[in-house]
Amino acid sequence: MANITHCLSRRFSARRRNAVAVTEAELRRIFAEAVREITGRRSVPEIEVGFYPFAGLNSYIRLRSHRLYVKLSDILRDAPRRVHHALAHILVAKLFRRKVDEEFERIYRAYTADPAVIRAAEQARRERGRKRILGPQGRYRNLEQAFQRLNRLYFGGALRMPILTWSPYRSRTVLGHLDHTHRTLVISRLLDDPRIPEFFFEYVLFHEMLHLVYPPRTINGKRYYHTAAFRAAEKRFKHYEEAKALAERIAGGRLHRR
Repeated sequence: MANITHCLSRRFSARRRNAVAVTEAELRRIFAEAVREITGRRSVPEIEVGFYPFAGLNSYIRLRSHRLYVKLSDILRDAPRRVHHALAHILVAKLFRRKVDEEFERIYRAYTADPAVIRAAEQARRERGRKRILGPQGRYRNLEQAFQRLNRLYFGGALRMPILTWSPYRSRTVLGHLDHTHRTLVISRLLDDPRIPEFFFEYVLFHEMLHLVYPPRTINGKRYYHTAAFRAAEKRFKHYEEAKALAERIAGGRLHRR
């Protein structure tokens, strides 16, 4: 773990040769300032803040027993001060349920959309993250067989099969997702059920297969997973309208897929 952290930090240092990593003392001052500005309080709780080898750009904040605990991804260690300032305001605003200033969101999104930062985050996910793989064979349905069938029907057999697995739980809100970093396509175990129509199961799988063709795009610092081209391609599915209608009933009006 320490070697990975050192490798990532060194990469950023090479990219920003004159950058001086922010200290924990500086971070405490930055977060204290954010608390004062957002809450209007003069006194602030004691603050513990540090960098951790997370599998990505995760950051966490919590308030317990009059002490503020902040955990930041070590990928952000060499980020400019303005980025730490922006992230502090974002985290504190969310903690106290205040509206996040759009300028702070813009600054943070722009930094995390930098290709070097994206590469470091993806490397961290590959080397630090753990993916629970249960395999393609469900109780009633087989993901590999369904993938091959849809691949022939809609993609001319051109797609290279990723790792296919059912999710550990019967998620109703996240019916499927494609993890680009681990090249793993996950389908909710909720769909491994004969009571769920076959066309709907295939629609969710088809949707995730489209992400192999249309990867997410970053525009003005924001990631877009469902572009106009993606949406147009999705409508090629034979039972598209029926599937969308059923999705609203199953997921309460929102079929969450990435």
